[in-house]
Amino acid sequence: MSIAPALTRRLGTFDAVVIGLGSMIGAGVFAAFTPAAQAAGSGLLIGLAIAACVAYANATSSAQLAAAYPTSGGTYIYGRERLGPWPGFLAGWGFVVGKVASSAAMAMTFAAYAAPAGWERPVAIAAVALLVAVNYRGVSRTAALARIIVGAVLAALTIAIAAVWAGSGGHPGGSSNSSFLGSGLFSHGWYGILQSAGLLFFAFAGYARIATLGEEVKNPRRTIPRAILLALAIAGAIYAVVGVSLLVALGPDGVASTAAPLTTAVTAGGWSWAGPVVKVGAALASLGALLALVAGLGRTSLAMAREGDFPHYFAAIHPKFAVPHRAELALGAAIIVIIMFADLRGAIGFSSFGVLVYYLVANISAFTQSGADRRYPKVLQLLGAAACVLLVATLPLEAVLAGLVMFAVGILYRTVRLRRRASRS
Repeated sequence: MSIAPALTRRLGTFDAVVIGLGSMIGAGVFAAFTPAAQAAGSGLLIGLAIAACVAYANATSSAQLAAAYPTSGGTYIYGRERLGPWPGFLAGWGFVVGKVASSAAMAMTFAAYAAPAGWERPVAIAAVALLVAVNYRGVSRTAALARIIVGAVLAALTIAIAAVWAGSGGHPGGSSNSSFLGSGLFSHGWYGILQSAGLLFFAFAGYARIATLGEEVKNPRRTIPRAILLALAIAGAIYAVVGVSLLVALGPDGVASTAAPLTTAVTAGGWSWAGPVVKVGAALASLGALLALVAGLGRTSLAMAREGDFPHYFAAIHPKFAVPHRAELALGAAIIVIIMFADLRGAIGFSSFGVLVYYLVANISAFTQSGADRRYPKVLQLLGAAACVLLVATLPLEAVLAGLVMFAVGILYRTVRLRRRASRS
C-alpha cells in the first residue's frame, strides 16, 4: 500500500499509444536491421513477420491482463496475482535490473549520435537527469515530451524512406530483383531467420510499457488493450516499410555491412543532405525509448516496493506530482552511476534474457484467466510462451549465462529479505 496519494489517471488512448511507440521506435529501427541481415540476409523479412506474430501473441496477453489488473507494475503484478509471489518477483526483477542496464546503454547510444567526441558520458548523464526531471513533474509531462519526440522521429523516418525510394527510382536494389533478395529468402537457413526474428522482436517489444502505467490510464479496461494493439500495429508497419526500403536500397549484403543502414541508404540514394536528419532522428529515438524506460522502471519499482520486494521507502508517491518520486530518483542515480563507470552497449544480453522471462510469465498468467477476463484464445498464450522459450535458444551463450546469474542474484536477494522479515515477526 502506498504511503502517499495514489497515482492519478491522466492518460488517454492517444497518450498511451504515443508512449508505446516511443518505446518501440527506439534506436532499434535505425540499427537492428544490420545484425538481422547478417543472420538471415533478405530472410530478415520472414524474421520480421515471425517477430510480429510473436509480439502480437505477447501483446494480447499483456492487454488481457492489463484490463483485469489496471494498476502499476505490469507483469510483476500479473505474475503475483495469477501464479504467485515468486513468478511475479522474477518478472519484476528481470525487468528492473535488465532495463536499468538498457537505460544506461540507450543513454550512451543517444550520446554517440548527439555528443562531440569525448563528451559522450557527460551528455548521456545529462540526458538521464533531464528525463528523470521530466518524469518527476508528472505523467502528463512525460506524455507531452513523448509526443514531441515521436513526432520528430516519424518525420525523420519519412524523409529517410522518401530519400531511399527516390534514389532507387522505385526499383528494388536500384536495378534488379536479384539484388533485393540477394541469394534468396532462405539462403541463410531457418536458424538464421529465427535469429533475425529474435533481434527484431527485441527492437519493438516495448508495448508492455503501456501496461506498467496502468494506474495512470483513463478507463483502463478499454484504453490499455486498445493502446497496446494500436501501438504494436503502427510500429510493426513502420518496421516493415523500413526493412523493405533498406533491402531496396542496399540489398541484404549492403545492409549487413553497415552499422548505420538508414544513413548509408539515404546517402546512396543521392539525398546526402538527409543524412544528418537521419542521425538526429536516431538520437531522438534513443531519447524517446529512454524516456519510456524511465517511466516504466519507476512504476514497476513502485509496485515491488508496495508488495515488500523492494524497500517500502520506494513506495512513496509525490503529493503534488503524483509520481513514484523516490523510486525514479533512485533509478536515475543507478543509471548515471553505470554510465560513469561502464559502457554496457555491447554487454546487455542479460536484458534480452530478462525480457523473455518477463513475457513468459505474462503468457502463462494470461493462460490462467477465464470467464469475463478472457479476451483472446488460449492458443495465443501458448504460442507466445513457446516463442519466448524458442527465442532464448537463439541468444548467445554469454547472454544466457549472464541472465542466469542475474536471476540467481535476485533469488538470493529475495530469500535473504524473506528470512529477515520472518525473523522480525
